[in-house]
Amino acid sequence: MRYYRPIPMMDAARPEGARQLAGGWCWFDRVEVLERGQAPRVVPLSEVPDDQITAMVAPRPDIAALTMSTPQIMGILNVTPDSFSDGGKFDTASAALAQGRAMMADGATIIDIGGESTRPGAAEVEMNEEAARIAPSVEALAPHAVVSIDTRKTLVAQKAADLGAAILNDVSAMEFDPDMVNVAAKTGLPICLMHSQGTPETMQKDPSYTDVLLDIYDYLEARIQVAEAAGIPRSRIITDPGIGFGKTQAHNLALLRRISLFHTLGCPILLGASRKRFIGEISGAQDAAQRVAGSVSVALDGIRHGVQIVRVHDTLPTKQALSLMMAINEE
Repeated sequence: MRYYRPIPMMDAARPEGARQLAGGWCWFDRVEVLERGQAPRVVPLSEVPDDQITAMVAPRPDIAALTMSTPQIMGILNVTPDSFSDGGKFDTASAALAQGRAMMADGATIIDIGGESTRPGAAEVEMNEEAARIAPSVEALAPHAVVSIDTRKTLVAQKAADLGAAILNDVSAMEFDPDMVNVAAKTGLPICLMHSQGTPETMQKDPSYTDVLLDIYDYLEARIQVAEAAGIPRSRIITDPGIGFGKTQAHNLALLRRISLFHTLGCPILLGASRKRFIGEISGAQDAAQRVAGSVSVALDGIRHGVQIVRVHDTLPTKQALSLMMAINEE
């Protein structure tokens, strides 16, 4: 099987015949062809099947009334006692509301609320406890922001939807709780399908792939087909390759180098790499809170590849850096 990866550009010198990528801010005039067991090769657009070009160039529909033609910043709001970077900081309603409002003021267009830590080694939280954790924050923020609910459980997702959440974000791509597909179909909310190898308890115990990029592409395509079979169109699906979820540093870097492959799925891409361990391993920043600059760097590189949504802890530095990058590359 052949896979076709658009090679995104943001340079001001755009050649005649170049195509807009996903209706966004990047263009491309070449495609990298990938095949298992074969060396990658670069080909002109004339050698790419029409259906693949169509998937790459088709403008992505709005998600929760947010345009996908410009990058969107998703601010992370963990209402948990044990998240790897900010556990316990925002697990009261007042602290969560204040942090959510601060992230919105700093440039976040989506607030992603999670009541269960999915850091490596984290234990599962009972669903009623998780629902109780997220309810006050969702209820308080939903009238003022696009709220995403970060959960693997249908009871929690339905509770959040009832309180006004506008996006579902399932790190198990609806595999942990198969009834999640029915919640997404019934509520009509967009859903983010993320790849994860194993569960948070086990995912970093010797993760392995035949070809990490192509394996995850195939996985996400299969999960999209499950969603479509349940009545959820691609126009309501976001994909996330799951940086750090059952991946080594080498796996993460391989995904980031060629993340634009996932545009060929025809859905917006979400990138969540903020403050993760591989950033500390590469940069030497052992404390998660010291990984701001590295996290911003990864987010900007994803946007340079056309990623529509970046999920971050540090909204103000990300917004500032993004504003400069877009200004420099606009004419």
